[in-house]
Amino acid sequence: MPRAWGARHHPGVSDTSDKKQRSERRRAAHRAARRVLERPGFLATVRERLALLHETAPDLYDLDESADIYGSGIVEVLEERVAGLLGKEAAAFFPTGTMAQQVALRCWAGRTGNPTVALHALAHPEVHERNAFGVVSGLRTVRVTAEPRLPTADEVRGFEEPFGALMLELPLRDAGFVLPSWEELRATTEAARERDAVVHFDGARLWETTVHFGRPLEEIADLADSVYVSFYKSLDGFGGAALAGPRTLIDEAKAWRHRYGGQIYQQFPTALSALAGLERELPRLPEYVAHARVVAAALREGFAAAGVPWARVHPGEPHTHEFQVWLPYDADVLSEAAIRQGEETGTVLFAHSWDAKGPDLAVTEIGVRAAGLEWTAEDVKAAVADFVALLQDPASG
Repeated sequence: MPRAWGARHHPGVSDTSDKKQRSERRRAAHRAARRVLERPGFLATVRERLALLHETAPDLYDLDESADIYGSGIVEVLEERVAGLLGKEAAAFFPTGTMAQQVALRCWAGRTGNPTVALHALAHPEVHERNAFGVVSGLRTVRVTAEPRLPTADEVRGFEEPFGALMLELPLRDAGFVLPSWEELRATTEAARERDAVVHFDGARLWETTVHFGRPLEEIADLADSVYVSFYKSLDGFGGAALAGPRTLIDEAKAWRHRYGGQIYQQFPTALSALAGLERELPRLPEYVAHARVVAAALREGFAAAGVPWARVHPGEPHTHEFQVWLPYDADVLSEAAIRQGEETGTVLFAHSWDAKGPDLAVTEIGVRAAGLEWTAEDVKAAVADFVALLQDPASG
């Protein structure tokens, strides 16, 4: 995110006017709502975003220092901060995670002599990046598994062909923001190294995995040879990403960053917003994860009490502060009811779009951040009851 608020990206498919109108209504309802589970920064106005940055920036960096030029100054400070948090020798700032991961895996391919990257069928590069690994970077991907979970050690160990790198997305978003156990993750990374492969973490949302694993970021990142992290997905920055790993890898990655067009003249607003996220949001993520579990349990209880024939919260106990909800209704019906709830009651329970998964079956994503901490379990159940009532209203169809 963001592409369109709550909308998933489907390459080559244009939104119809109805879908665009619905997306605009969803966004407007969310902005006007008195109660929501999350208020991601990208929904704010430019004035609001700049005002918040102006408020927090003096405590983050000496604003009398010269602005960055081609990665100097504040960008270097951010890189050092990230490397320290992840326990790596060095880090490089990138404008996008797509670029950062292509560069990382291209560099590893040169070192291993094998351009094949083993990953999950639902991994972000496979689903959302227009085949960029192959088209742009000359990498070849193989899918270790398509099951809605991370690859296992046995699957990695028994895969039928060699690969130079194993890429693990933590958490795996399209499977429901799921994570393996700590023991499973260690075993999987060890299995890759038994095959002389390096391990790269797609850690766009790695920041919030500490609760599930019961380990600090540095210990989690230590299982990988390189790690990518995002500054906007969980930390609410303006954008940007970082690649962390051995200094020799990062030095080469910076050369490729230049070749890929990522050597941007000045990036201090984005770097400042990233530092703000590390200062303001990173310490709160465990609190968000804990409350997401309260919200998930209340959703299950609310749908059962409302008489919905079947409802699934996945994972049953969320691994992060984001998770999925599955309901046995048409996606358009669910989307309309969700928007109407915001418009008519000032409460938005389901802020994201609903994706059809079959006849009368759809899924959406839930995220719990600071705004969601104000919701009690009873608040969630009451909102579920209101939502189900709108589902039964013919106007929602």
